[in-house]
Amino acid sequence: MEEIFKLIGELGFPIAAALIGGFFMFLTLKYIMSGVIDQVKSMHGIVKALDNRIKTMNHDLIRLDTTMCVVLGIRPDLNRISRADGKTDARRD
Repeated sequence: MEEIFKLIGELGFPIAAALIGGFFMFLTLKYIMSGVIDQVKSMHGIVKALDNRIKTMNHDLIRLDTTMCVVLGIRPDLNRISRADGKTDARRD
């Protein structure tokens, strides 16, 4: 408590009050941001899991489509197969 009075005596009340108010704002923002960062990290994990599920479903659909094309005697769409990972052409031919 003595340090606060010493600060007020050296700087004046308005400046000391502004410094103390700024410190409390810093603590409040730090507390709020830590909560937000935790929520963003958890959402990031959920999004990564959903992305993994979508990729798995995409690969399953392409495998099913290719199997049906072979069974029915239709030529499979090689361009669609090559775009499976989001690339323009993943074939090495």
